Amino acid sequence: MEGVIGRVEAIFLAQPEEGERRQVERATAVAGRGLDGDAYAAGPDTRRDGAGVDGRDLTLIEAEALKGLAAQAGIELEPWEGRRNVLTRGIALNDLVGRRFRVGETECVGRRLCDPCRHLESLTQPGVLRGLARRGGLRADVLTAGAIAVGDEVADLGPAP
Repeated sequence: MEGVIGRVEAIFLAQPEEGERRQVERATAVAGRGLDGDAYAAGPDTRRDGAGVDGRDLTLIEAEALKGLAAQAGIELEPWEGRRNVLTRGIALNDLVGRRFRVGETECVGRRLCDPCRHLESLTQPGVLRGLARRGGLRADVLTAGAIAVGDEVADLGPAP
């Protein structure tokens, strides 16, 4: 699986207002924090599901998952409605759990799946929870700081130590 390459299609930063996401062309990832300018990177007290747990820095979702949701469940979400930081194409994010990967200039480690939650469904529409089960994306930790831009490669670097 090493060397598998996908691409960044979009980048989103959470805003302090509930549910709002701002789309950007480029963002800076900060090790142990997340994307600079993202409301959830402001500190542990901004994270709903607890600080100190692996996989809180960066969330990713496949464009293919959103397309599948539309095709199989008839639910069309705008990419920002998925509430993830990075929209990718061409790489199976589920396969990156327990693996190091590079996104743009940033090295990350995939920690766990980012399964959809009831909160996501409450902000979108019924059926999203079931429709994105096992394809809700990836939660990752940022190991090295760097820029991430639309069009950048997402590359599998091998098993995490």
